Amino acid sequence: MTIQRMDNVLIVVDDLDAVIAFFVELGMEPEGKGPVEGRWVDRVIGLDGVRQDVAMLRIPNGQGRIELAKFHTPEAIGAGPEDAPANTLGIRRVMFAVDDIEDVVARLRALGAELVGEVVRYEDAYLLCYVRGPEGIVVGLAEELR
Repeated sequence: MTIQRMDNVLIVVDDLDAVIAFFVELGMEPEGKGPVEGRWVDRVIGLDGVRQDVAMLRIPNGQGRIELAKFHTPEAIGAGPEDAPANTLGIRRVMFAVDDIEDVVARLRALGAELVGEVVRYEDAYLLCYVRGPEGIVVGLAEELR
């Protein structure tokens, strides 16, 4: 076997504090935040003169993480429309299982997040929705129906 686990997903952001607050409200736990720079990072990511701030957040009681990076140099490059629709090529969302989807949506809306569509029931198995947070980041929410 070649893969041991999925360690993290990187999201490059402009407003690091706003995105951290969004994921913390969702229930993620901060692991650390700090500057990253030097020749080693230049070599790993293939850019010169990298200077960035990075924050790592983890899923409670789990191994999954979200890494957030705010580039100071070189500046981040926009990849497309901020409100890209679900059928746009590339990574569109990260999905999280939650206990109470209505509560999570309400708390995220208080931070300015918006539902992409609506909360829907999938058979007798799940309530599902997509929420667009700061900087157009889309998270999927799934509440298992018991």
